[in-house]
Amino acid sequence: MKRPRGRGAGPDADDPAFPARHAPRCTRLGELDELVARCRACPRLVAWREEAARVKRASFQDWEYWGRPVPGFGPADASLAVVGLAPAAHGANRTGRMFTGDATGDFLFAALHEIGLASQPTSRHTGDGLALHGVRLTAPVHCAPPGNRPTADERDACRPWLSAELGLLAPRLRAVVALGGFGWGALLAAIRETGRPLPRPRPVFGHGVHVVLPAGDGLPHPLHLLGSYHPSQRNTFTGRLTFPMLVEVLRRAAELAQLPAVR
Repeated sequence: MKRPRGRGAGPDADDPAFPARHAPRCTRLGELDELVARCRACPRLVAWREEAARVKRASFQDWEYWGRPVPGFGPADASLAVVGLAPAAHGANRTGRMFTGDATGDFLFAALHEIGLASQPTSRHTGDGLALHGVRLTAPVHCAPPGNRPTADERDACRPWLSAELGLLAPRLRAVVALGGFGWGALLAAIRETGRPLPRPRPVFGHGVHVVLPAGDGLPHPLHLLGSYHPSQRNTFTGRLTFPMLVEVLRRAAELAQLPAVR
């Protein structure tokens, strides 16, 4: 599957402050997604994602890899968001769509399809016809990291994109699922940056944990935060996260988000 080449990064995309400078100014998700895909703020991540796109996996030699930051995926009026580390070197970094093209994505999309939030249970490439219903997928770090481990500085540099995305979704957003402890911590920090108060002590991650942030001070409704183990191959192969476990958390989140498609 060939990928079209994207726009140039722009003169300031290499600036470490690129996310912090541009993300808060975005007024719509399409604008935010375009800026995310241009970002070159973290040199280590830029080098890794582009090297992976040059030195392709043998089974993907006919692909033109995306090789850039991967924007969020899903409708702008979503009332449910899912946040977790997503851009694998030969998954989303190849296809250009969140959780697309690897086993982790297969597990997640099958679970979303099970409850009626995805039009199909598989996610292969951007032209495969997949559509999401009421849910948007995004990540705390938008580039594929070496060893699937972003540094704390890379996480913090990328946080303005997540904060801005949550802010743009806020009028309809009612629930967020964080995949894994890394996603949970990044989500809490991003929510704090949007100005929404967090409970004290800081909520601790766990599978099935549920925290409610109350409405008030101009916030139209409560926001429900739920935790799930990440659907990484390590977790799914060992049985730490089973398919019914993930479906249960997503179904509960969809109910709290008042999504009519839940089954």
